[in-house]
Amino acid sequence: MNLKEKSQKEFIECFGGKPEFFVQAPGRVNLIGEHTDYNEGFVLPMAIDRSIWMAVRRTADRNVRIYSLDYHRMQEFNLNELQKRVFDWSEYLKGVAWSLQATGYNLSGFEATLTGDIPIGAALSSSAALEIATAQAFSAVSSFTWDAPVMARLCQRAENEWVGMHCGIMDQLICATGQKGHALLIDCRTLETEAVPLPEEIQVMILDTTTRRKLVESAYGERRKQCSTAAQWLRVASLRDLNPEAFNRRSQHMNALLKKRARHVVTENARVLVAVAAMKKGDMQTLGRLMDASHASLRDDFEVSGQELDLMVACARSIPGCLGARMTGAGFKGCAVALVRSGQAKNFQYRLAEDFKNATGLTPGIYACRPEAGANIQYG
Repeated sequence: MNLKEKSQKEFIECFGGKPEFFVQAPGRVNLIGEHTDYNEGFVLPMAIDRSIWMAVRRTADRNVRIYSLDYHRMQEFNLNELQKRVFDWSEYLKGVAWSLQATGYNLSGFEATLTGDIPIGAALSSSAALEIATAQAFSAVSSFTWDAPVMARLCQRAENEWVGMHCGIMDQLICATGQKGHALLIDCRTLETEAVPLPEEIQVMILDTTTRRKLVESAYGERRKQCSTAAQWLRVASLRDLNPEAFNRRSQHMNALLKKRARHVVTENARVLVAVAAMKKGDMQTLGRLMDASHASLRDDFEVSGQELDLMVACARSIPGCLGARMTGAGFKGCAVALVRSGQAKNFQYRLAEDFKNATGLTPGIYACRPEAGANIQYG
């Protein structure tokens, strides 16, 4: 039974009758461009074939009732009386409702069941997928036009101001606008996007260490502040406004720690643009080398990697067929991503799982993913 069927079966049991429609929103993996989105820079993520599914039916009142198959719990809130509670998964839904209503959208209530197969806390954007799915459900039951970039911004606001996680725009935007068969170059200042094809002979592999971090409580906020302080010292609106040559000229007398943080962002933005040019030429070896350089920069200059992530990346690179690997997401724990030649992907998967477990005692999740379309509504 697939996720759509599971959500419908549970909906009938919870609420009686069938849902009106289904909402599906994918997770994402970022190929390159880490910690650049909140610096108004460039990122290159792709939506993946792991998703959140909601079976939805509108109601005549302003209550939202949703049952999570994964947590085995029903949550309910009223759109007239949104209040923050002890944090759990339903706060993402309430945050989206709050953000939409604060912007002037008139929302209707709905009842729904929720399930998914995006690993939670693994840096694959399960929270952004839930936010985008919720916004799309509200769009359908409340009859307002779906504008993906606008909805991504409002979902980002929900996570920033309601949940308390000051993320950039990348996760919500790729979950809303991903394109099948392509990664997406995103300019996080203008929200302009460009689809970049991924060659069929290359397989993107997600390397889950199965270690988890609580992002709101991590050093993520500290890194944001350091980037902002560095931009002020360098007298630019954002670190995005410097290329590596200009940064090297201006940063000679800069505080050593701030210089490291800024150097990662400036060089990472440059790597993203070179990566896009390489992909357009089908030059996956260059993309792999850039991913390797990205990981080194995240580890040494931005200092957001971790022991398990470094070990996972090192193990991946030692296996034939791997063109490059790096940590992905905010870091500290979670997942890495690797580029592997398709014909060697199965051997890579087997070898890496064995090598990582032998080295750490942890059983990793190693799985192939493919680029998929962004959030959508399905009727029937």
